[in-house]
Amino acid sequence: MIYLDNSATTMPHEEVVETFTRASTSYFGNPSSLHKLGGHAAALLEKARAKAGEFLEAKQQHVVFTSGATESNNLAVQGTAYARQSRGKHLVISSLEHPSILESAAYLERQGFEVTRVPPHTNGEVTVSSIEKALRKDTILVSLMHVNNETGAIMPIEAVGRMLKQYPTVHFHVDAVQAIGKIPVSFQQSGADSLSLSAHKIHGLKGTGLLLYRDTRHIMPLLFGGGQEAGARAGTENPAGAAAAVKALRLAVENQVEHAAHMRELNVQLEAFFASRPEVVINSPAERAPHILNVSCPGRMAETIVHALEEKDIYISTTSACSSKISNESSVLKEMGADQAVAESAVRISLSGLTAAAEVHSFIEAWEQTVPQVAAAKGAGT
Repeated sequence: MIYLDNSATTMPHEEVVETFTRASTSYFGNPSSLHKLGGHAAALLEKARAKAGEFLEAKQQHVVFTSGATESNNLAVQGTAYARQSRGKHLVISSLEHPSILESAAYLERQGFEVTRVPPHTNGEVTVSSIEKALRKDTILVSLMHVNNETGAIMPIEAVGRMLKQYPTVHFHVDAVQAIGKIPVSFQQSGADSLSLSAHKIHGLKGTGLLLYRDTRHIMPLLFGGGQEAGARAGTENPAGAAAAVKALRLAVENQVEHAAHMRELNVQLEAFFASRPEVVINSPAERAPHILNVSCPGRMAETIVHALEEKDIYISTTSACSSKISNESSVLKEMGADQAVAESAVRISLSGLTAAAEVHSFIEAWEQTVPQVAAAKGAGT
């Protein structure tokens, strides 16, 4: 098997699984219980919280454990909007955001909020000036992803954060899911007020994630009950999941430089190969995160390419995993100005620090043997 869909999810690291298994059996008490088993579980949870803050240059009290990036993004966007609506009801997001941001914003629109969606340049980058032009006196939140999950385009997070310091009533949220472990991520240096992460994108376990939030006293929770996570998220905490997520985070941060260099080298090899292919259009910008390369084969359907390679036990993807079952057309590429043929034939190859050079070479051989023979879509070119 050759797995090149690491932006959708990654294979859990053995150390992460071991941490989860050990913590699940040794710290099974409810952290809210008053007895010593609850106390041990609570201590493990807080140790994980402190370590997460250390790895991300944040304070321990900034860390909220969630079920993953979708919940983190929903909580950051909706929780902030509801908490700040007395100051205004206008939000600014990029039009390239993950569905968990886009759909949260759309839901808030139905509740009477206003949303400005800022489009990217043709290289996939959303500029600082375009964000600033979208601001209004009643703007209460700006949300911008750090790395685009389809093209790998890197957004100017720190520059946006510096600009927004001039607008102290605006909360700045960053979706850093595709950035962590690939490029440096620092809560402090980003200038963000909140930042979301997902463990299963960095060889952790599904169902675990983090939200860094500067002051959880100023967020409206989406879940009500026991007031856990400093009142930001009710529900019995998951100490084993938190410990495993932070183990994955530690490995990602510690190996980031080495793994990023390795992925960059493989990415450049793939780019050189695709640049030589007459059937291929390269969609990712030259300046991109090291793990993602997005290409199209106009006239062929992306789904057909994915399944043709799957027959050779090679796995890539079409659009974002959270969108691919809804539509194979890339809304991100459409926002970048791509035509229909490019948007509906786009596939994403995404690497990890554990991807072997031999796997990339085998993928290239399989592409040459398979994709040119894939039948053109009906109606192509008409």
